[in-house]
Amino acid sequence: MEYTGSKYAGDYKNGRMEGKGKYEFPTETKYEGDMKDGMFHGKGTLFFPNGSKYDATWENGIAVEGKYTFADGLAYEEENWEYCDGYDRRFYTEICKGLKPAGRSQLTNRVPPREIPEGCYDCGDGFYNPKTRVVVDYNHKFLRNADDDEHDWIVKTCRKGWDEYVGFKKSAA
Repeated sequence: MEYTGSKYAGDYKNGRMEGKGKYEFPTETKYEGDMKDGMFHGKGTLFFPNGSKYDATWENGIAVEGKYTFADGLAYEEENWEYCDGYDRRFYTEICKGLKPAGRSQLTNRVPPREIPEGCYDCGDGFYNPKTRVVVDYNHKFLRNADDDEHDWIVKTCRKGWDEYVGFKKSAA
């Protein structure tokens, strides 16, 4: 495990992870649950660095049944998913706590929204710098280099870390 950057604390059998254990990936994603022959097997939960989690039943390292819960407590439902569909675009916090008064926009599901570094975009899993084309996580650790398609999508759709004047501009003439 020292070669992969992973960590394990738990039961072993014949030199392999087996029984109850806690496994941490180098990405800081953590698994807590049952292991068999070095694989997730039985009941276990993956905890992601963003606060979300995936509770599942595992067979030989493969999730056969599970439930994903977002960091804000919203549980994903494959059937009858009504959150953020074409008819109701409210954030989960707005569904739970109601809409803000007129004139006060809620820009993200996070209240208050993250402060975006100057010149960057919030692309959902971190900040994107269009000059360097690098995405870093919210702790400013490297995630990836953006390709042309991702760059175009981020610049077109994501929140910016700066204000721009939009609307009517009176001419100087």
